[in-house]
Amino acid sequence: MLICHICSPLSLSPVCSRIGGNRQQRLAASRLRVRAARDQQNVLLLGSGAREHALSWKLAQSPLCASLHVAPGNTGISQEAGVSLATLPISSAEEVAQYCKQQSIGLVVVGPEAPLVSGIVDSLQAEGIRVFGPSAAAARLEGSKTFLKDLCRKYGIPTAGYRTFTDADAAKAYLQQQSMPIVVKADGLAAGKGVYVAASLPAALEAVDDLLLHNKFGAAGHEIVIEEYLDGEEVSFFALVDGSTCIPLASAQDHKAVGEGDTGPNTGGMGAYSPAPVLTPELQEQVMREIVQRTADAMVDLGTPFTGIIFAGLMIKNGQAKLLEHNVRFGDPECQCLMVRLQSDLLGALLLATSQRLDQVSLQWSSQAALTVVLAAKGYPGDYAKGSVIEGVDEVTDAKVFHAGTKRSGDGQLVADGGRVLSVTALGTTIRDAQQAAYKAVDQIEWANGFCRRDIGWRALS
Repeated sequence: MLICHICSPLSLSPVCSRIGGNRQQRLAASRLRVRAARDQQNVLLLGSGAREHALSWKLAQSPLCASLHVAPGNTGISQEAGVSLATLPISSAEEVAQYCKQQSIGLVVVGPEAPLVSGIVDSLQAEGIRVFGPSAAAARLEGSKTFLKDLCRKYGIPTAGYRTFTDADAAKAYLQQQSMPIVVKADGLAAGKGVYVAASLPAALEAVDDLLLHNKFGAAGHEIVIEEYLDGEEVSFFALVDGSTCIPLASAQDHKAVGEGDTGPNTGGMGAYSPAPVLTPELQEQVMREIVQRTADAMVDLGTPFTGIIFAGLMIKNGQAKLLEHNVRFGDPECQCLMVRLQSDLLGALLLATSQRLDQVSLQWSSQAALTVVLAAKGYPGDYAKGSVIEGVDEVTDAKVFHAGTKRSGDGQLVADGGRVLSVTALGTTIRDAQQAAYKAVDQIEWANGFCRRDIGWRALS
């Protein structure tokens, strides 16, 4: 088995913990290290956000990782031991394939959704390169909301009622007959911004105009989904899939709204925590059985088996879960929480998934909670300035700071270079403990032009 339990993120440091125990345990660990050395791979991770920083931090800990390359990466990733950055346009499968051959890459891990939906996995596999991630056909689970909703209907996956439209007049006529609130979604990828939760009929009609008439999101909005509004508590749940075998990862709760108390416009995520107490063991069994496994089985039935991460956005109400959407990669900032809680070898699990051997995987998770606070530039998710100086990041203790929108100025100072800039992640015995540790670390960072929500974790704590 390629799964290694030597490396532990509990110290929030990418170093292996010392193996103790009896002689038999030491011999087993020694054999594992020998096999790991024999099976080592050069790995290429595609992406540049805090999600990719967390993944690179975890992948680099693996005894199976001979070298880790990240393209294009970011400032924080470049500071991780054993990691090198590659100046590589990840939208170009041809250039990625050429780099893989030059560097003898044994596995490519794709972080963001856009390359997956555009078919980079298919292109690399055609060149004989091993990739962790779904094919373009399987990535339709995220790339087309119409595809996903139709699949849910056909295979009995619990979700909200819906209709799809390409004609604005027909969509508006349908809305006239519906109760509010209601949800209007762009069919394709819109950087997480193509979803309108309309509290009133005028707001719903305006959403239709934005998408179908004004082309606010281009081709992504040329078809729309109008669906029933589901209330309850929203949860992110992740599973690892190798075609037919699905194993659960962990749950998390994201905070999408920019303002405290979940107010203001939605963002890419202002913070998260894991695990989500609302997702009980009984509910997790329901989600795995009725949502994740049915999705995987449906993709096999359609002739497009799914290999990769299924990220199920769920709505929980009255002890039942319904699917809001599927994503086909790790979430951000949920991934940051998951990586610091994962005690098993991530690279070993991904390698086994690519060879349809997930039945050999048993993942171990810390019993501690993790909480991530996102530091963003003032003005985000609207207009924001770049170039402001950030100090104190290197002095943070008892937490891990994952970078997203940062760079080094000419004189070597760390400066902001994006909307969501840093993800400060901490562990604690309870969610409250993790929250206190994360905000203690946040307060060690000096950034006059940055802000964060001060209530990450409030649902669990209430």
